[in-house]
Amino acid sequence: MTFEDLKEQIAAGQVDTVLVCIVDMQGRLMGKRFHAEAFLEMAEGETHCCNYLLATDLAMATPDGYASTSWERGYGDYIMKPDLSTLRPVPWLDGTAMVLCDVIDHHTHAPVAHSPREMLKAQIARCEELGLSPVMATELEFFLFKGTHDEIAAGGFQNLEPISTYNEDYSIMQTSKEEPVMRPIRNHLRAMGLPIEGSKGEAEAGQEELNIKYDAALATADHHTIAKHGIKEIAHQQGFAATFLPKWHHERVGSAAHVHQSLWKEGSNAFFDESAPLGKSKLMDHYMAGLLKYAADYTYFMAPYINSYKRFAKGTFAPTQVVWSVDNRTAAFRLCGDSTKGVRVECRVPGSDMNPYLAQAAMLAAGLKGIEEKLDLQDPFNGDAYANDAQQHIPRSLLEAREALLASDMLREAFGEDVITHYARAAEWEIEEFNRVVTDYEVARGFEKA
Repeated sequence: MTFEDLKEQIAAGQVDTVLVCIVDMQGRLMGKRFHAEAFLEMAEGETHCCNYLLATDLAMATPDGYASTSWERGYGDYIMKPDLSTLRPVPWLDGTAMVLCDVIDHHTHAPVAHSPREMLKAQIARCEELGLSPVMATELEFFLFKGTHDEIAAGGFQNLEPISTYNEDYSIMQTSKEEPVMRPIRNHLRAMGLPIEGSKGEAEAGQEELNIKYDAALATADHHTIAKHGIKEIAHQQGFAATFLPKWHHERVGSAAHVHQSLWKEGSNAFFDESAPLGKSKLMDHYMAGLLKYAADYTYFMAPYINSYKRFAKGTFAPTQVVWSVDNRTAAFRLCGDSTKGVRVECRVPGSDMNPYLAQAAMLAAGLKGIEEKLDLQDPFNGDAYANDAQQHIPRSLLEAREALLASDMLREAFGEDVITHYARAAEWEIEEFNRVVTDYEVARGFEKA
């Protein structure tokens, strides 16, 4: 949808509402609903939001300890600057369109450095300085449950009942039963301009996967974020609930958000060299070596919550060891499409709760550092990467990941001291909040026996 298209649809009475959105630290759409005619008056200008939107947690709490905003500083404004190239219809909401915004400092009019969209843009710019364009694709895994989000919340999130009763990986029979939910998800998202390819059952009862075609990195992050939002809203409309919690039950496998990545030059995949082993270029070797060397540094951006680390378990298709392998789903990094023009690396570390802008930005930063340092790529791992993973284990907790984040010179160089400190505080707050709360597990385990 172009701006001119929107004007015509507003004039014809087809659109009366525009969602004006930013992306917060958690990867959610936050913003305002504008009357369409009022939106036209500001579309090429700006609107405003409270600057706490980039300093809250999942529950919209306002923790202290952030340098960018606080009670002491009065929680002022950010500018929301519409990116009109992101205009699109929202087919599941009557008469509604959507636009994403960049976040600008109200006083300096400079981009806000810790805004997720800005962090990804900065790494894309680094690529462009080298004549390269990052191309990405993400997979969205999630669970569908019977009952709406509101009904499940009213029941205290107890006795959760998945939409199906058995592992439905690639099952046509079970996914046919789920078409009243998944068909509108595919069709509505495709109708709003997202390049949806398809969906499938995943490796657990009630687990789904949505696939979106690869695109430029920023577009891929936009598509992922909008799709995740749309999945929740459309499922809710159909009487079901969708969750992107990585691990909803300790006996069930978790949900991931695998990220496929390559760098392109002059319209061709710069990772491909038909004369090289596996068809991967020296550039790809350096990039992958950077991903491996700095994997612990950026794990926080792959797994930002306490629950995220419950997913890294042996025998669940979630990785535990930082190794790369050829078409091997037990490794953290899987070489896909070897010896073809589609050769790429898939990072299997991110959980379904990742913010795609932050995850892609962090991986680009690591890969570009590998190129700068001309790192050699170690030999591929063969066999079961769950075996003997003690030495190269992915950080086992949010605390470990936060410590690696704070110790990373590479990330400080890529994003700046203030940005890393900002996200380290977000991780610290999650740990503080979890440590404060008594869980059902503790009560059941110790109520009588302690």
